[in-house]
Amino acid sequence: MKMSCTIEKALADAKALVERLREHDNAAEALIEQTTALNKRVEAMKQYFCMQVLKQFLIVLVELRTSLEEHQSALELIMSKYREQMFRLLMASKKDDPGIITKLKEQHSKDLQVHVDQITEMAAVMRRAIEIDEQQGCKEQERIFQLEQENNGLREILQITRESFLNLKKEDVSESTSLSALVTSSDLSLRKS
Repeated sequence: MKMSCTIEKALADAKALVERLREHDNAAEALIEQTTALNKRVEAMKQYFCMQVLKQFLIVLVELRTSLEEHQSALELIMSKYREQMFRLLMASKKDDPGIITKLKEQHSKDLQVHVDQITEMAAVMRRAIEIDEQQGCKEQERIFQLEQENNGLREILQITRESFLNLKKEDVSESTSLSALVTSSDLSLRKS
């Protein structure tokens, strides 16, 4: 009677052990799925930030290109006026009229000043675009670093969970082995008697 109780207890313990192993296995699988989902979210966020940076960069490039085209058309206009004034200057020098020469020089100085102002404005736009690009790059680097730190933390948690799960499995296996040894020894003693 006592031996049958011991065998029943051993079988009940073995069943409980199997249930615990299943629960640990399910918990580990759930954690692995969560980690995989989190890794996918991190990748999606990285791609999203890269796309945003590219969009802003393209906007700045379009603005720069537009400014450059305006600058080129202004330069062409200035050069055509300059050629026209030089032609007048040559014609005036033939007539030896100093008033016309002075007037042409003043007009030429004004045109050059307009050209210098446009170049200065273009340089300011480019400088601003570079600042925006550098700021965005720094923000993105900080976010990527933050996501990598989170990812590393999650991997450490996963590794700890796996190790503890393996340790529990080893402990459960050793308990199962000792239980089966107990069942075997009790079975042998029953057979002998």
